[in-house]
Amino acid sequence: FANTASLEGAIVVMVFFSLFVQAAEGSSYGIVPYVDPPSTGSIAGIIGAGGNSGAVAFGMGFRNLEYKDAFVIMGCTIMVSSVLSFFVCIPGCSRMIGGEDDVPTKDTLAVPTPETDKVDDVNA
Repeated sequence: FANTASLEGAIVVMVFFSLFVQAAEGSSYGIVPYVDPPSTGSIAGIIGAGGNSGAVAFGMGFRNLEYKDAFVIMGCTIMVSSVLSFFVCIPGCSRMIGGEDDVPTKDTLAVPTPETDKVDDVNA
């Protein structure tokens, strides 16, 4: 974005950058219910606070460094931290690389299913 020669090019680059940023934010909030289901609100708050602290840190970087250097540092930080997504393990689901999904059985479903084998005959 900082190295584009025209306004049109800068807008196109910014739109694509924004699409990927939104996808990354969605993936962060997408795993919240799997971390600890009873504490979903608290965990979402911690993730939101992490976003705010990152905004402050990069804001300080833009204030104290030249824009090109600040963008390079921000991009490198994002690329390095995104490698951690390969190591996320959600119980019951496979990892990004390797592993197998656990198929839930009838007894492990969160919502009980009615038993179809049991028939009550009201005319008996």
